[in-house]
Amino acid sequence: MTCILHIETSTKNCSVSLSKKGKLVSFKEINTGGFSHAEMLHPLIQDILKETETSIKDLQAVSVSKGPGSYTGLRIGVSAAKGICFAQDIPLISIDSLTVLAHAVSVDEGLIVPMIDARRMEVYTAVFDKYYNAIEAISAKIIDSASFNQFISTQKVVILGDGAEKCKSVLQADNITFKSDKFPSAKEMISISYQKYLDKQFEDVAYFEPFYLKDFVVTPQKKNLQS
Repeated sequence: MTCILHIETSTKNCSVSLSKKGKLVSFKEINTGGFSHAEMLHPLIQDILKETETSIKDLQAVSVSKGPGSYTGLRIGVSAAKGICFAQDIPLISIDSLTVLAHAVSVDEGLIVPMIDARRMEVYTAVFDKYYNAIEAISAKIIDSASFNQFISTQKVVILGDGAEKCKSVLQADNITFKSDKFPSAKEMISISYQKYLDKQFEDVAYFEPFYLKDFVVTPQKKNLQS
């Protein structure tokens, strides 16, 4: 029976799930409003394995959200996933965080636009149809009144994620639904990961790195001008 551990840490949501043969077995998630993944992730993994009476040696693969998203969160999640895969000599599966987020909703018609907050009026985003096929590739966008006009003008659109909130005052149309309370979650990774496992779509554990999309910029600390 295919047993896969799923790890999602691309946003403020720290999320872990366990699946067997493509079905959810256990799920744990913490969102404190901050980035506490370094303290929370490994205890969540240990709790899930203990509660399901699963040994880490029972895992056939680990799937991880590869980004884009929080630099720190992604590094923590990917490092944990790689560590388990390397130690147990099992495959690593990756899924981009916007695909994971898109699966948090379902629609009968129209488009799904997941958004992860970047900074100021910028978001990481993509556009998916109702079958979760990518209509527009992942990119970093600065949101203005013209954003997504080609889609909004013709059909219903669901905009979701922590990047959706900043769009409410800019993108105004009757056919837009905003769901800013949605985050990428490990429970949405299961079916995607299982299919990738069956198709043997694995990453190179030694060389795999998060998909940051943009270069990390360190803001220099202000000098103390006091004498």
